[in-house]
Amino acid sequence: MPIEIKVPSPGESIAEVQIARWLKNDGDYVEKDEEIAEIDSDKATLTLAAEESGVLKVLVKEGETVAVGTVVAQIDHTAAAPAPRAVPAAVKAPAATEKAPVVEKAPAAGKSGSHAEGWPSTAAKKLMEEHAIAPGQVKGGGKDGRITKGDVLEAISRQATAAPELTAPGAEVSRTERREKMSMLRKKVAQRLVSVKQSTAMLTTFNEVDMSAVMQVRKQYKDLFKEKHGVGLGFMSFFTRAVCESLKSFPAVNAQIDGEEIVFHEYCDIGIAVSAPKGLMVPVLRNAGTLSLAQIEAGIAALAAKARDGKISIEEMTGGTFTITNGGVFGSMLSTPIINPPQSAILGMHNIVERPVAVQGKVEIRPVMYLALSYDHRIIDGKESVGFLVKVKQLLEDPIQLMTGGQDPMKVLLGL
Repeated sequence: MPIEIKVPSPGESIAEVQIARWLKNDGDYVEKDEEIAEIDSDKATLTLAAEESGVLKVLVKEGETVAVGTVVAQIDHTAAAPAPRAVPAAVKAPAATEKAPVVEKAPAAGKSGSHAEGWPSTAAKKLMEEHAIAPGQVKGGGKDGRITKGDVLEAISRQATAAPELTAPGAEVSRTERREKMSMLRKKVAQRLVSVKQSTAMLTTFNEVDMSAVMQVRKQYKDLFKEKHGVGLGFMSFFTRAVCESLKSFPAVNAQIDGEEIVFHEYCDIGIAVSAPKGLMVPVLRNAGTLSLAQIEAGIAALAAKARDGKISIEEMTGGTFTITNGGVFGSMLSTPIINPPQSAILGMHNIVERPVAVQGKVEIRPVMYLALSYDHRIIDGKESVGFLVKVKQLLEDPIQLMTGGQDPMKVLLGL
C-alpha cells in the first residue's frame, strides 16, 4: 500500500493551497524527510517532505490549486533503492620508463574570466530559476568560484538598479505577450491592499532626518560591534529602537480598531517588510522595545533569511502592532506606504541623499533621509501622527537619547 502525501493545514482560515513547484520528479527515488515540493498559501510558502523512503508518484501538476488534506503524491515504500553508481576503476599509472602524456589542467571554476565556470549551490540555483538569471550573469564568490545565494542576491540588486538599454531607432521590437498565473500569496496581498484603501481613512505625513549622527556612530563602532556581537550594525536597529520609544509617547499609533473598540498594545511587535522571491513579506520582531541593538539586528537578519528562503512560518508573520518598510534600499526618494492591516500605521524609510540644509544660519551638506508615516485617521489624529514622526526624528538625530528612553541624557545622569 503506497504512502499518501496529503497537503497539511498551513494555519487557521486557510482552506486551499497552490502547488508551487515539485522539487522531485515523478518516478524519482526519495529519502525519508527529504523535501519534495513547495506549496503556496495566501500567507506563506511551505514545503512537503517525504514521510518514507521510496519511489515518488506525482498526482497533482504544478500551479494547480487544491484543498487542504488533498492527496497530491504517493510514495511506494516497497521499491528498492537504486544501486549506487559504480566508481570507475583507477587508471593504471604509466611505467617509470614510459613518458606520461601531458594533460593541460583545466582552469579552476571562477578563476578565469568566464562567470559560467562557477556552479550554483542549491539555494542559489533556486533563486536563479525564479529570477531567470543565467549562471553567466553571476560571479561566483564561494570556494573555487562556486555561486552562493549571496552572489545571486547581489546580481538581482544590480539588475534592479542597472540603467535600461536603449533601443536603437528603427529596431524591431517584440510585441509578444506572456501570461502568468498569480500566486495565492500575490492574490492575497492584492486583496488586502485594496481592502485597506477602501476601509481606512488613510493619510500620510512626512518629515526629514539628518542622518549624520547615526552614520557617525556606525562608522566609529561598526567593526567593534561586528566583532563583539557577530552581526552588522545597520540602520534598521536604530529605526526600530526609535519607533519603539516613540510609540510609548503616542500609544494610539500602536493601537488598532476592533469593531467599536480601540485595542491599545503595551508592547511593540514590529513588522519588518522584506522583499522575498515570492513577493513582499512582513515578519514580526516580537517585544522589539525590550531588545538591544544587537538583538534587533540578529532578529531581523534571521527573519529576513527565513522569508527569502521560503521557510518563514505563519506565526512569524502575524500579530504585529506597527510596521517599518525601507524603500531606500531600492533607491526610493519618497513614497506613501500602505498600512498593514489590522495595524493603524506604517513608517516608510527612503534613500539617504546629501542635501544642502541650514544649520545655525549656515548652509551645510548633510546626509538626509525623508520619512513617511501613513496612518488611519479614524484612530490617529494629525497632532499624534506629526508628534510621533517628530519624536522619531529627534531620537535619530541624537542617538544617545535612544539609551535614555528619549530623555535628556544630562538629566538622566543628574537624576533630575
